[in-house]
Amino acid sequence: MKTIVLISCCGPKLKVRSRAKDIYISTRFKYSLQYAKRLKPNNILILSSKYGLLNMYKEIEPYDETLNTKSVLDIIRWSTNIVLELRKVADLQNDLFIFLAGIKYRKYVLPYIKNYRIPLKGLKIGQQLKKLKLDVSGHAPV
Repeated sequence: MKTIVLISCCGPKLKVRSRAKDIYISTRFKYSLQYAKRLKPNNILILSSKYGLLNMYKEIEPYDETLNTKSVLDIIRWSTNIVLELRKVADLQNDLFIFLAGIKYRKYVLPYIKNYRIPLKGLKIGQQLKKLKLDVSGHAPV
């Protein structure tokens, strides 16, 4: 069984073409990435509202798009593509998926995945940042 961490994209981005792991510059994304690395997973992937499932090292252009402004039908289509892409790199029935992503980025993906964890579930943004900061600083268990 592999462990795969899925991190959602964020609004603030660099203004130039960059690797996916570098283009997202929000504090939440940076802490999420540090948290993910502490888990020592087999893979860390980014859920991009524009590009879909991203390898951290894939170079992408900056964009201004979010699932928060999309219709439910568009989110379902996006989620279907995410599931298809995940099937190429993971076993949806046997691997463990850790979601560091909001509900819109995971809601329609979760029914296809058997084993998952959502460490920030139910926390507001400020609470998520506090938990991530504590966890990556080593002052709280992951």
